[in-house]
Amino acid sequence: MTKITAAITAVGKYVPEYVLTNKELETMVETNDEWITSRTGIKERRILKGEGLGTSYMAIKAAEELLEKSKVNPAEIDLIIVGTATPDLPIASTAAYVASEIGAINAFGYDLLAACSSFLYGMSTAASYIESGRYKKVLLIGADKMSSIIDYKDRATCIIFGDGAGAALFEPNYEGLGLQDEYLRSDGVGRDFLRVEAGGSVMPTTKETVEGDKHFVYQEGKTVFKYAVSSMADVAKKVLTRNNLIEKDVQWLVAHQANKRILEAIAKRIEMPLEKVMMNIQKYGNTTSATIPLLLADYESQLKKGDNLIFAAFGGGFTWGAAYVKWAYNS
Repeated sequence: MTKITAAITAVGKYVPEYVLTNKELETMVETNDEWITSRTGIKERRILKGEGLGTSYMAIKAAEELLEKSKVNPAEIDLIIVGTATPDLPIASTAAYVASEIGAINAFGYDLLAACSSFLYGMSTAASYIESGRYKKVLLIGADKMSSIIDYKDRATCIIFGDGAGAALFEPNYEGLGLQDEYLRSDGVGRDFLRVEAGGSVMPTTKETVEGDKHFVYQEGKTVFKYAVSSMADVAKKVLTRNNLIEKDVQWLVAHQANKRILEAIAKRIEMPLEKVMMNIQKYGNTTSATIPLLLADYESQLKKGDNLIFAAFGGGFTWGAAYVKWAYNS
């Protein structure tokens, strides 16, 4: 019996129209374009504006673009996973709503929260469903409206994050393409350094938590930077080593877009030239769960069937990991 692997067969994306530039941020906090660019590589980020528009709005748009490009009937989709740190509502599943809105009438759906590693973790989950043989089409979406939890008086975070969504369709492959290997990790120490303090069961929402600005992202930048570089480099190196891959065997490094300096440091540690590192952080900033699928959508035209891709991500929790994927189609 031919082994089933799980391959990405289509991608889609959505970023909001509103562009928040470094120049505009200069009017909001004490910063400037040169300072932001030199420390993060970010020039602008997208912000979702509009009454009642949340993460699901962007997820739906990304899914619709994927369906339009691939000509897939949404009724054929078996499962929708939405990786997000900013669900529409605390209880109701964002994925279930997305499924209903795009016409995926035969799909079940749920949300996955691993912060900036959500899409990478979701790749593992989607692939497992496909490899089991029980499902044929799994739609994985990474989407976050980070502007909903960012304090635009906090220079440490407001310059970094943006809004966006990306989607990828996973289907069975019988040519040995798709997800080949993965190495996923987590460490609970991370909640001390990257978190939203209030709004959960430990510190429920009160008048005091709102007035104390405890519903915004807090990040201890230097600590997170060090953890991110060492963790992503280590797991990427491990995946390369155990699959007998060296730099010339790999076409692209697909890494979470948190900071350009982090990307450069990881590339150096795993001896990957920068021209092989997918990068769009300058346009979108850190869109959390959406960074990896946005990269795939932006670089889709450059990807060729059989290309070797190494994925890496790091997020709050801490969560991190790497994966090895053989690309399955020519765009």
